[in-house]
Amino acid sequence: MFSLAMLWVVIIFVATLVALIYYHDKTARIFGLALCALYLSGAATTDQLLASFSNPGLVTLILLMICSVALEKTDFLRVMASKVIQPSYRQTLFRLFGSTVLASAFLNNTAVVSSLLSPVKNNPYHPASRLLILISYFSIIGGTLTLIGTSTNMIVNSLLIDAGYPSLSFFDFTLVGLGVVIGCGAMMLFCSSYLPKSEVMIDQPSDYLIDAKISAYSPLIGKTIEENGLRHLESLFLVELVRGGRLISPVAPSEVLKEGDHLIFNGDVNKLLQVTQIKGLQLFEDDARLLKSNLTEVLVKPDSYLIGKTLKSTGFRAKFNAAVVALKRDGQKISGKLGEVVIQSGDFLVLAVGHDFHTRKNLLNNFVMVSGVEPDQVLEGSKGRFALMAFITAITVSALGLVEFFQALVALIAVYIFSGCLTGQEILRRLPVQLWLIITAALLFSQAANTSGLYELMSHWLNEEALGLSPWWALCLVYIVTWLLTELVTNNAAAALMFPIGLGIANSFGVDPMPFVMVVAFGASASFISPYGYQTNLIVYNAGQYKLADFARLGVPVALLYGVIVMTLIPMVYGF
Repeated sequence: MFSLAMLWVVIIFVATLVALIYYHDKTARIFGLALCALYLSGAATTDQLLASFSNPGLVTLILLMICSVALEKTDFLRVMASKVIQPSYRQTLFRLFGSTVLASAFLNNTAVVSSLLSPVKNNPYHPASRLLILISYFSIIGGTLTLIGTSTNMIVNSLLIDAGYPSLSFFDFTLVGLGVVIGCGAMMLFCSSYLPKSEVMIDQPSDYLIDAKISAYSPLIGKTIEENGLRHLESLFLVELVRGGRLISPVAPSEVLKEGDHLIFNGDVNKLLQVTQIKGLQLFEDDARLLKSNLTEVLVKPDSYLIGKTLKSTGFRAKFNAAVVALKRDGQKISGKLGEVVIQSGDFLVLAVGHDFHTRKNLLNNFVMVSGVEPDQVLEGSKGRFALMAFITAITVSALGLVEFFQALVALIAVYIFSGCLTGQEILRRLPVQLWLIITAALLFSQAANTSGLYELMSHWLNEEALGLSPWWALCLVYIVTWLLTELVTNNAAAALMFPIGLGIANSFGVDPMPFVMVVAFGASASFISPYGYQTNLIVYNAGQYKLADFARLGVPVALLYGVIVMTLIPMVYGF
């Protein structure tokens, strides 16, 4: 019989699906409303709601994403990005493929793609449009290799645990994932010639001017801009080089650096600590102690005594107990060394301030306080290496089964906090609240469907009226629907919606649910045709100025091959 609770679950599920199709950019809000509707309608209980929020698989995913923040603060991804671009297009493709797939198997693939975005977009050898879309695709297939490679795998694991099954192991995805990486990787490399060769317009940001000087005995001396990886910084662009009073612009990748050179960057001031991470490069008015605190943005007043003077001539540090680390002038280009720029009314300055800065009596006469600026912190030298080795150790001991993955992550976060690799403020700022809400709602859907009897009704219908579908054809149907949902409503939403359906179908046939679980996981990662189905696709779609047809041209053959590989290997590896 069709109960009231069952009716509510079906109505809310259908409404959620329709809303996701029409408003795919508001996924968290939609799932949040669905969660409230399930609870307030009585389809889900208070105990089920609380259990969904604290699901072990879900908490493990949150801990993993927090730990990855420390990895993003090291120079690992920046160094990797600086090595992949080569004069040979074919060699660049192979390097991008290998590094992106490997990194995405263990790190957040959004962070991997974001780190590669700037060096690829600004590379001097190849049109960025021939590379950017491939980076996203490489990261997607790389994420299928391990349990932690993509959030969809972790979401499916959370739902599996909630359904009363054992957690998936670290390498449960690897055999099928390797088939996907090899087959689809070869297809992408073969079809790369069909990518557009249009030049991507490189943004000339009207952001802050940042001045960095090459110090004595710097390891950068005697090497080119390209060799030092100075064209590969995230959201910072090398626009000028000042040498002995001579301005060089644009700066060629082959320019050999010398002691005393001033490198002038333009871009996002929040990324300026990348510069301090490079050995032998010192910011103007550099003070490591001040830079590691929050920065302050100020606007120079029309009656400021600074007007018409250079920063060097004003005695700025002594007067304000603050160091100028960046300068911006809206509506007008500025160039040259930061200390020699003549200050004008309306200039924006970013200051690294001392402890008594805000008590100085001359502040209001000279500045309008705009806001605080929180620089993206970096882990330098031995601390960065320590963070990387601690992460590798935690992953290794859990992958070998020596400790549970959850325990390893709890220990890793404790180590990061006590060693200073992570702060409480960073954890709160980067807490993936939206993803937490999406998965909680999905877990609640699954529990409500089970307790209302919807799974039992689905099982009866499939057994009696499913027109004799075999388990393999049912498996194909689940994969196709999951794949289509991924292209329409994003990967995480597709995994959340299709898992209970896949599990219910498996139970109705009385077969091992593992093939259906894996089909949902792999199907939810099969976003190659739409730029909206996967976050990395959306990143490169905007950065590469692609058209929808560009994704379809490469994505259709890759998606079809991906489906064939998955539907061939999953029954072979997991059986029925």
